[in-house]
Amino acid sequence: MHKLIIKIRSQLLVFLTHHMALPFLKYVRKPLPFPHTMNTLSQMQQGTLGNDLYNFLTTKNLALLPYYAKHDIKHILLEYDTTDEGEVCLQCFMLGNKHISFPVAATVFYGFLTMPEYWKKFFVAYKRGAKSASLKQCNWFNIIGEETIELKKGLNA
Repeated sequence: MHKLIIKIRSQLLVFLTHHMALPFLKYVRKPLPFPHTMNTLSQMQQGTLGNDLYNFLTTKNLALLPYYAKHDIKHILLEYDTTDEGEVCLQCFMLGNKHISFPVAATVFYGFLTMPEYWKKFFVAYKRGAKSASLKQCNWFNIIGEETIELKKGLNA
């Protein structure tokens, strides 16, 4: 029964984020599409964020979503997995980093409501975000050619 609850919880999180929030936010925010393709990312120098994004998406068998690439870049830089736990930890980090938006608040709320076994990890992610350098002014498209390890160091997280 526990495994069924976890499966339903995961499916609901994917539905809420990928099938409801993303399409809605694309129209509300009017974001710029990511200017790179999988091909251009694959040709970037080893160790750069662009090449690491290519490897991340390939390894996870994920598509490059032009309006969602910034989210995947955050997974790489913050080292949170794409699991349910990792997704909520990423959003807890963002909340701690003072990035308050509907998707962040909704995901954190959903995580605390349905995943009590991870509460401690969520709180650690929140505190990590609070002490990290602010990501508000980050130009995600311009850092794609920089070395990932140096970008991680710059976060002080």
